[in-house]
Amino acid sequence: MLLTITTTHQPATDLGFLLHKHPDRLQSVELAHGKAHIFYPEAGVERCTAALLLDIDPVSMVRGARNMGGDFALGHYVNDRPYVASSFMSVAITKAFSSALNGQCSKMPELAQQVLPLEAKVAVLPAPKGGEMLIRRLFEPLGYNVHLEPHVLDETVPGWGNSKYYTLTLSHTLRLQELLQHLYVLIPVLDNDKHYFVSQGEIDKLLEKGKGWLENHPEQEQIIRRYLLNLGSLARQAMERLADGQLEEEVEEDSPLEQRRQTLHQQRLEQVLEELKKSGAERVIDLGCGEGKLLRMLLKEKQFRQITGVDISIAELRKAKQRLHWDEMAPRQRERIELMQGALTYRDKRLAGYDAAAIVEVIEHLEPNRLKAFERTVFEFAKPKTVVLTTPNSEYNVKWETLEAGSMRHTDHRFEWTRQEFENWSTGVADRNGYRVRFSLVGPEEEEVGAPSQMAVFELVNHSEHVA
Repeated sequence: MLLTITTTHQPATDLGFLLHKHPDRLQSVELAHGKAHIFYPEAGVERCTAALLLDIDPVSMVRGARNMGGDFALGHYVNDRPYVASSFMSVAITKAFSSALNGQCSKMPELAQQVLPLEAKVAVLPAPKGGEMLIRRLFEPLGYNVHLEPHVLDETVPGWGNSKYYTLTLSHTLRLQELLQHLYVLIPVLDNDKHYFVSQGEIDKLLEKGKGWLENHPEQEQIIRRYLLNLGSLARQAMERLADGQLEEEVEEDSPLEQRRQTLHQQRLEQVLEELKKSGAERVIDLGCGEGKLLRMLLKEKQFRQITGVDISIAELRKAKQRLHWDEMAPRQRERIELMQGALTYRDKRLAGYDAAAIVEVIEHLEPNRLKAFERTVFEFAKPKTVVLTTPNSEYNVKWETLEAGSMRHTDHRFEWTRQEFENWSTGVADRNGYRVRFSLVGPEEEEVGAPSQMAVFELVNHSEHVA
C-alpha cells in the first residue's frame, strides 16, 4: 500500500523539513507486522513528493491477529491486508511522520503553521459500502478536491464490473498536520477489518486527531461509529465526550461571573427575539440553538409559524428536547418546531428558505479560517431575509474581574473581536452577499469599552433573490 504527498510550495524541498525525513535518503521504520519505507520519487525546488510504502508481512500478521475475513474460513490467509490502505496506514503515519502529525518542525517551526498546496494519493483504498459517494462525503466537506479512480474486478472479464477498491487523489491548500490528521482518522473509517482490537484508547486517539474539524463535520456520527468498528457503547462515549468538550466552561455555574453571564445571556436573547419580531418573519431558524433557550421564547410568539433549531451537538439537541418538554408538547406546537443536527460551515439545503436566522454567540467558536465557509453557508446559500448575529465584545473583557489579562471568556472561543473588528467583518459580509447591516450593543454600556456583547442585523437588500 502506498501513500504519496506532493507539494508545489517553493522551495518544494521544505517538505523534507516538515516530515523530518531527508529527500536524499531511504529510511524505514518497524511496524508490528512489517516495515514502512519513506523515500522521495522527486525532490526539486518546484515540486517535491514524499512516499510512504508499507511492506506487510502476511505470515506475521496471521500470528496472534484478530479474526480477519469474517465468516470466510481462509480469511486469515486470503485477504487484502498487505495491499490496501487500511488501519496499517494510520499506524505507519504515526511511526513515520509523528512530528508532522503533531504540528512540529524543529528546524523551521513557522513552516508547520503555514498552509501549503498539497496533493495526497492513496493506492488503493477500500470502500465496501457506499463506494465513491462514501469517500466523497468524508473528504469533500473538509475542502478537498477529490479524484477517484475505480479498479475493475478482472480486466479480462469486463462484465464483472468494478471492485470495491479505488485510487484516491486529494488536493487542497492546508497545513500538512491537517492533511495527516484527516488521513489518520478517515482511512480506518473505510476499513471494516482493522488489524487491532478497538478499545477505550481508540476514543482518545480519535478525539485528539479529530480536534478542530470532527466536531463540525456533517458525517461526524458515521465517522465516529465506523472508526470504532460500530461498537455502540464506545461510539456513544466518543460523541458525548466530543459534545462535552465543546461545552466546557471556564468558571463554575454558581460563581458571580457566571451569574452575570446568565443575566446577560437572557438580555441578549430578548434583544434577538425583538429583532426577529420586528423583521416580520414567520419562518425562523436558530443556527447553533444549543439547549433551546431561544427556541422556547420563539414558541411563545404566535407570529412564528415554523421554528427550526440546528446544532452540531447531539447532546445539546437532547437537552433542547428536554427544555421544550418535547414528549408532552401539544400536537399543534409540535408541528411548528423541528430540531436537526448540522454544521454551519458546510452547504446544507435544509438551511435554505427561512425568513430569518438567529446566530447567537456562535461564530467565536469557529476557527478563523472557517469564517469564509460559514459566510457562504449562511449568507450565500441559505440566504435568509434577515440574520441576527451576536458575538462577544473583547474590549469589555477588562470589566470581568476574574478574567486574566489577555484571556477569553470561554475555553472554546477561537477569537473575540473588538467593536471595530466586528463591524469590519460584518460590513464585508453584507457587501459581498447583497445585505445591508446595522449594529447595536447588548448589555450595560461603558463609555470606553462598550457593552459585553455586540449585535449585527443583516437585511437582504433584494428580497426577490430569496428563495422561499
